[in-house]
Amino acid sequence: MARAEELRALIAYHNDRYHRLDDPEISDGEFDDLVRELRSIETDHPDLVVPGSPTSTVGAASSALFAPVAHRVPMMSLDNAFSREELQAWADRLAKQIAANTAFVCELKIDGLAISLTYRGGRFVQAATRGDGRTGEDVTPNVATIADIPERLRSTVDPPPELIEVRGEVYMPVSAFNDLNRRQAEAGERLFVNPRNSAAGSLRQKDSSVTASRSLSFWAYQVGELEVARSSTSAGGQDNRSNGLGPTHSSTLEWLGKAGFPVNPERELVHGLDEVLDFCRQAEDGRHDLNYEIDGVVVKVDDLALQRQLGSTSRAPRWAIAYKFPPEERTTELRDISVSIGRTGKATPFAMLSPVFVGGSTVSLATLHNEDQVRAKDVRPGDTVVVRKAGDVIPEVVGPVLAVGAGDRRRRRRAAWKFPTECPSCGAPLVRLPGESDTFCTNLDCPGQRVQRIAHFASRSAMDIEGLGEQRVQLFADLGLLNDVADLYTFTAGTLDGLEGFGPLSIANLLGAIDDSRSRPLHRVLIGLGIRHLGQVGSIALARSKGDIDAIISADEESLAVVDGVGPVIAASVVRWLASAVNRSVVERLRSAGVNLTEPSGAVSTTDAKRPQTLAGKSVVVTGTLEGWTREEAEEAILARGGKSPGSVSKKTFALVVGESPGAAKVTKAEQLGVPVLEGTAFGRLLESGELPGPD
Repeated sequence: MARAEELRALIAYHNDRYHRLDDPEISDGEFDDLVRELRSIETDHPDLVVPGSPTSTVGAASSALFAPVAHRVPMMSLDNAFSREELQAWADRLAKQIAANTAFVCELKIDGLAISLTYRGGRFVQAATRGDGRTGEDVTPNVATIADIPERLRSTVDPPPELIEVRGEVYMPVSAFNDLNRRQAEAGERLFVNPRNSAAGSLRQKDSSVTASRSLSFWAYQVGELEVARSSTSAGGQDNRSNGLGPTHSSTLEWLGKAGFPVNPERELVHGLDEVLDFCRQAEDGRHDLNYEIDGVVVKVDDLALQRQLGSTSRAPRWAIAYKFPPEERTTELRDISVSIGRTGKATPFAMLSPVFVGGSTVSLATLHNEDQVRAKDVRPGDTVVVRKAGDVIPEVVGPVLAVGAGDRRRRRRAAWKFPTECPSCGAPLVRLPGESDTFCTNLDCPGQRVQRIAHFASRSAMDIEGLGEQRVQLFADLGLLNDVADLYTFTAGTLDGLEGFGPLSIANLLGAIDDSRSRPLHRVLIGLGIRHLGQVGSIALARSKGDIDAIISADEESLAVVDGVGPVIAASVVRWLASAVNRSVVERLRSAGVNLTEPSGAVSTTDAKRPQTLAGKSVVVTGTLEGWTREEAEEAILARGGKSPGSVSKKTFALVVGESPGAAKVTKAEQLGVPVLEGTAFGRLLESGELPGPD
């Protein structure tokens, strides 16, 4: 009983901060955990259920800043499923009342702010927030500034309904959010934490010009109240055929699109739970390909008559559920801020955190990027901070939570953190270059740089020396066995014998991996050397243009800069790196150790190309998994034939090649731009001919 009461108070407090104040103190995932715990207690102990429990209510009370708006058709919430088992349990409950082959509509769950739009005679007259589900806030002037929202319904809807209430989500595109934070940083203001809170705060402004400046967008997903001639009906069970909306949710979405509302294209009509789960998996895999944030998938029974039959609880419809993705944000304590030294000498501040499970793994360290970001985010040791880990992206600290605990006063914060002036690894001065946001250690012999350089050389994208991670590199450096990358090729069994953690098998494996790396192509060596500004694309371009390391060494800046994919900045950096006697010595020692410093002749492009340049000047994007090809191999095959392989689709894209589990956003964008979409099985033919397949 005591825990249930405590949870109700916590949930009510955090609900208010999220919905009314747009200033949450905890992440969505942590809030969901509180609700799930309370629901579990109430399920196990029905006698503890009380009227008005957060498990049976929606949203939060409206703010006094805006006039109240009564929703004649309640704006309900959704029940959540956090696993396949919970989704299956929902499907099993439905199966007791509806047919097994019932159609469902799967839609992306947009991480924004629910809004209600009212149109009379086809003209926009009012917008309201959800509020507590029954009473929202009148935000009409602000919503009217959103370009996506039509002032009038299109003439294709003729005659228009006497009254129609369209519901959807106002959100801030990721590109607009990044641009907003760029402007904040330039103005010396604190950065915004995430697009959802930024959208909510932008919409709930007393000055609509502020809203207009924030580039908000809108997706329509449902019809609420509907009045046609001599009738009044509501969605979630109404018969919409009399006004052309159709008898299903999917046909209603099509009607909304024809009426002029933006309807998210990432949706699908499916049958059965397996197809629902397939959609959920694809949506989660492609969530970071989108220009807006999603936190799950909404699954709805398609037939509106069945929706009416299934009905609702006090807070949520029984005919729909939200399948929530694992949370990518959590809050935790920032214990301290330190600085790491990278392979180029770049000094990067990072947060030392109280361990927290987020994005599928336990995180105790997170990047803070650079001095300007620390200042703009205003995070300090001792703060409670929001930590974000999106997929395979390096964890980062998003920002501080300045108010801690339900009703607590803001705790006294420590002084703002200052970037150190000396390298923590060697004590040399740290210097911030003019016009740049990055700070560097000026000592080329810095041990911190040395370890990072060697670990990078051994990494999978470079020389791919399996079993040689940063910890082992640090061990060998501490023992004086490694001063630079060329020392790796002096290792023998005697070098490693007797070291802790190295038995005969592990020694043989490591030496074998080092030996295998000698045969890597030149572009892998260039990547591994860690020359500033020279990444994978530039390394491949240089290696295929010049053919061997000696041609690169003898070239001047001008001849390197004209190589497609290089340019003057990279060219100057390469020439400067090779001008160093220390660096040239490393290259010569690699040569003496038998490391390959040429690019296979069949892969050389431009003047000495032997492989047919079937894709010369053409941009080919690959998404998903192609049978028989790794992503890197597919991209290299495109580059080897003179093509380009960017990571995104644009109007200049020649073709999009689609394998298994592709990014849905890339496919949609290709279709919108008219870019040809090829099945993965056609990739080989595309490489051979450089031509698109003709019609069957």
